[in-house]
Amino acid sequence: MSARSALPVIAVAAAVAVLAGCSSTKSDGKKGSGGLELVSAGTLKTCTHLPYAPFQVKKDGKVVGFDVDLVDLVAKDLGVKQEIINTPFEGIETGQDFTVRKCDLAAAGMTITPARDKVMDFSDPYFNATQALLTKKGKPFKKVEDLKGKKLGYQKATTGGIYAKDHGKGVELVEFEDLGLLLTAVKSGQVDAGINDNGVLFDYVKQNADTEVTAEFNTGEHYGIGVRTGNDALRKKINEAIKKAKSDGSYDRIYKKWFGTTPQS
Repeated sequence: MSARSALPVIAVAAAVAVLAGCSSTKSDGKKGSGGLELVSAGTLKTCTHLPYAPFQVKKDGKVVGFDVDLVDLVAKDLGVKQEIINTPFEGIETGQDFTVRKCDLAAAGMTITPARDKVMDFSDPYFNATQALLTKKGKPFKKVEDLKGKKLGYQKATTGGIYAKDHGKGVELVEFEDLGLLLTAVKSGQVDAGINDNGVLFDYVKQNADTEVTAEFNTGEHYGIGVRTGNDALRKKINEAIKKAKSDGSYDRIYKKWFGTTPQS
């Protein structure tokens, strides 16, 4: 759901390192060609945090979205089925979910950052993003600084939160556990504006005509699919699937399905 990003993770990363030293390196899965090993044989387990439309969202009892379709291509190449695990975003971005073998990979509209790169390994970038500002229609806010004395909502553990803290002097910042709560807060007037990734905010305003995106901030973010540190065999398979999808048209097809247009070059 944005690039979702990172609260400071140094302390958490240290705790994760301790857990890693105490836990077994064996998995329940079977090691295949190239040393690839899955948490559970025959299943590619994906950690994500709902809702984050259009990247991942539950509809009619099933989790669907851009990230879901992209990872399905990886699962198909591996000859397995994708299983999606909804989990708090903090457990994903700190790498803890990999340490406890909750999942094989994380696809959660997640920005590649130096802090996260210390606790997991990333695939090649698969989506470009930047931060944006969501308000009720007609509001005059064009940048974070315009909200001085007003309330600005952000999602916990995201790059939007970092941007808001860096630029929000004199702004009352309000933290929300997930994107759904943040969007509802903006729509209901609980906060004057919300900050998150441009992709999810533009998707929201399509269905909510009383809201609008009033600004985008060029933060130059890139989403990546995360894997356990050192899991080069799976990371290589993910990169191969992304490269293949971009060359055979699958990526453009999935992109248009969820965003209504093809990606800009």
